[in-house]
Amino acid sequence: MKPATQMNGNHCNDRFPHATARQRQVHAGGGINAERGITVGKPRMSERFAQAMIALAALVCIANAIFMIVAPIRWYWAVPTVPATGPANSHFITDVGLAYLCCGITLCYGAIYPSGRWLALIAGAMWLTAHGLFHVFEFATGEVTGTRFLQDLPGVLGPALLVVVAFAILVATQRIVPAGLPQRTFLLLAHRLAPSESQFLEELAIAPGHALEKFIHFMPAATHRYQAEPAVFHLARLGATLAEDCGPCALTAARGALTDGVSRDLINTALGGGHGLYGDHQVAFEFGRSIANQAPDAFALGDATEQSLGRTVRLELAMTASLVRAYPALKRGLRLSKACSATKLSL
Repeated sequence: MKPATQMNGNHCNDRFPHATARQRQVHAGGGINAERGITVGKPRMSERFAQAMIALAALVCIANAIFMIVAPIRWYWAVPTVPATGPANSHFITDVGLAYLCCGITLCYGAIYPSGRWLALIAGAMWLTAHGLFHVFEFATGEVTGTRFLQDLPGVLGPALLVVVAFAILVATQRIVPAGLPQRTFLLLAHRLAPSESQFLEELAIAPGHALEKFIHFMPAATHRYQAEPAVFHLARLGATLAEDCGPCALTAARGALTDGVSRDLINTALGGGHGLYGDHQVAFEFGRSIANQAPDAFALGDATEQSLGRTVRLELAMTASLVRAYPALKRGLRLSKACSATKLSL
């Protein structure tokens, strides 16, 4: 393997003679943390709490929908505030019940994997929120009394508020994947979090056929971690990245490891070539590097990983080690990056 290197991303890329003026418009300064917002590891307590809130909202919607569709007239008399809105209309009640059913099913889909299916949360909560806001408007304009508004509040605004609060928790804790973000928003975040790594994203953005959107959907797969411990996972990732001998890519992977709780000393040991790593850490680092180098010892190292940590961890290490190589490979193919072999990498 070529020696690991230290290089500031702005120097390592040599100002890219083939890049367009637009591609050179990157923000100066700022730390590299391109993996923020891409969920790794088991769901945190806050994410589980948000998931439970979404599931509760979904169940309320579906239960109400079934009641409205199966027995519309009975539902009409069962809700005290409804008769005041006018005569019973079973067709209209069924229509509204179908809207609740669609919202509930969509929220059920989103509740299974809220950080990755957050667009389903928006879709599922859109009508619920609009419905709730209409009731607020009626109260604000004096069309309904405060007593009636408060009676309607739990059933009308409750499900929407549950989803909105859950979504806010996911955003605040940076537990949503980038897939689904508007393209310009994603590029602005990329410029801010990893200015030296954003040129190839600009290239994808101006390519026809929604190239950037397709690439964004790929990104979470390269950081998939569920059972693997952070240190083991990121050492395999760093081993594979260093095998590509791309300074900015290695720094990006290192910053991602630091964000995920891996110690700075351990990261710097890996960036220095892995000398001083022991046990599972050494095996994981060498496993990642052997995958990237297509070395014959990849099978043996994978078997050692599986024997010590299990089949699922082996899969996660193999997955990140193989997919993380797409970043330096893509930049090299576009002539937007050069190998850096001058100095030792460190954080």
